[in-house]
Amino acid sequence: MTSLANLLDFDLDGLAAFCDQLEEKRFRAVQLFRWIHQRGESDFSRMSDLAKSLREKLVNVACVQALPVLAQRESADGTIKWLFDVGGGNAVEAVFIPEDGRGTLCVSSQAGCAVGCRFCSTGRQGFSRNLRTSEIVAQLWFAEHFLRQHLHRDERVISNVVMMGMGEPLQNYSMLVPALRSFLDDHGYGLSRRRVTVSTSGVVPMIDRLAADCPVALAVSLHAPNDALRDELVPLNRKYPIAEVLDTCLRYLRRAPRDFITFEYCMLDGVNDQDEHARELVQLMRSHAGQGIPCKFNLIPFNPFMASGLTCSSAARVQAFARILSDAGIVTTVRKTRGDDIDAACGQLAGNVRDRTRAAQRMAQWRGVEHTAQHARRTIAVSHAGAITGTPSVAQEH
Repeated sequence: MTSLANLLDFDLDGLAAFCDQLEEKRFRAVQLFRWIHQRGESDFSRMSDLAKSLREKLVNVACVQALPVLAQRESADGTIKWLFDVGGGNAVEAVFIPEDGRGTLCVSSQAGCAVGCRFCSTGRQGFSRNLRTSEIVAQLWFAEHFLRQHLHRDERVISNVVMMGMGEPLQNYSMLVPALRSFLDDHGYGLSRRRVTVSTSGVVPMIDRLAADCPVALAVSLHAPNDALRDELVPLNRKYPIAEVLDTCLRYLRRAPRDFITFEYCMLDGVNDQDEHARELVQLMRSHAGQGIPCKFNLIPFNPFMASGLTCSSAARVQAFARILSDAGIVTTVRKTRGDDIDAACGQLAGNVRDRTRAAQRMAQWRGVEHTAQHARRTIAVSHAGAITGTPSVAQEH
């Protein structure tokens, strides 16, 4: 028996092609797209302005299949986290963050993550698989229409989508782009390109492709001012070092909906949060490629999790770090911690996982270097980077 096509897999052009196979005109695809995304309807029989003949065809060949909700938790601050079942023993999470004048949904793109950033709990569970377009879109589809009922609102609730949930979005590029197009389409959710953000650890070739295919706001997980430290915190840096990432950011700006790149920086006590790190960032942003990088920094308080071997920088240290960047003319914000009472805060989207990367040992070693040899930081950093060259990556260990 042929399986039914999940219409959440299609952007509008894809749905038009599907309808063409049913010998239906494009305007029927537009009607169908509106019913699905704007009205949240999954029952073809209720799509009253579709021709009865089309509704009868759709019942036999298609469906609008949401993700089963395994759990829902609501924080005291209004943040809501959903755990969705994606089959095969895998689950992904989405988080709604309400703020004055806007509502943001944090969306996952993969079950697990292969990048293995040392401060992110998702990376510690390893990588299971890429999500389908329908599984990415279904997070917004469910959240938007649930929230309208939950909050007793007729108008749109979610104004911003950030691809900052589980996974590296640009390592699931072919499934990501149709989802982004559905988010942006005026017949779908009608979100502004400025209000849809893809966050990446720095997959250089795919940043260039995104600029050509579907330029939205871009956030880059930087987390360190030099390659030696970033190699340790973000293993992908060994393939795409900082200079290459910044080069592609400059190229991206030619097509981006915003005139700056957002850099995310997780504040880790004694690891990347010292004044000299901030000053090194200022120099990097001012001088790269002889022209500098128009940018904004988002400082993220680290959310500790079991076996990370890391602790959060103090509030005073975060503010001192932010002040150095701000005094240098770099727009800098400190991310508010939201939903931490339900493990929905940044970096907490995987729960308790086993430390399979010896992160605690390696971070302790790095801290020892930091505290005992600050006067020779650059030389020691290079030496330390050489010492870990043979250390297996997360992907190798899996």
